Amino acid sequence: MASNVGSTATITGNPQNIMIGSFSDIPYTKFALALAPVALVGLIITVALIALFHRAEFTGAGRLEAPRRKVDANRVLMIRALLVTLILIALFFAGVVPAKAAIIIGGLLLLTRRVKSRRVYAEIDWSLLLMFVGLFIIVAGAERTLLTPDVIAAIGGLHLGKIPVLSGTMAVLSNLVSNVPAVLLIKPFVAPLSDHDTAWLVIAMASTLAGNFTVLGSIANLIVVQRAAVSGVAIGFWDYFRVGAPLTIITLAIGTLWLWR
Repeated sequence: MASNVGSTATITGNPQNIMIGSFSDIPYTKFALALAPVALVGLIITVALIALFHRAEFTGAGRLEAPRRKVDANRVLMIRALLVTLILIALFFAGVVPAKAAIIIGGLLLLTRRVKSRRVYAEIDWSLLLMFVGLFIIVAGAERTLLTPDVIAAIGGLHLGKIPVLSGTMAVLSNLVSNVPAVLLIKPFVAPLSDHDTAWLVIAMASTLAGNFTVLGSIANLIVVQRAAVSGVAIGFWDYFRVGAPLTIITLAIGTLWLWR
């Protein structure tokens, strides 16, 4: 939940925000100033709700302790990675196109003789990338076949220029087809709107926060549930929903009011 809420803050926070940054040309700093406050308040609410619904775990005498893992870190590479990460963040806020900055910094990090490239590639989650590729293909096909003139006219009649309507539409759409496809599907309807920047900010906020409604609401949720299961922790649909649903409603209301001000 925190990963979804926190990723609202910047263009590089999640895949749909990266796409929105590319579509809208909103500067990185403007995006962060608009949505970082929403993310900050949302994180506080996330902690409060989890503590409320699972107060027995927080008030009990028992403490969770994770075993300490021995990490054999390459000090030189670690320092270099930290430095280039700081440079990357500075480039983002300086107005450099995020995709250009990321590919340049990523290329520099790969220029090393200390770690063989195949070891780096071995850490990539290829199945996750394949899922994204398949998702984009399906959504592109749906966009070409399902968005008929009648459907476009019907959606256009929803008054998407009104922030609450656009926010609610994105929240519902994100839970039906997931947030990344939802952004791709809503894209054709943004052009006719009068305030493009605000519309894209609303779309970024709503599509991200809506991912907390159910455990199936975002890719991040599925990854966490899968990793938790491997560690012996089962996160059930209803266990997640009783916290995720109110969290989604509250944070969406706050984000909508903030951008509507």
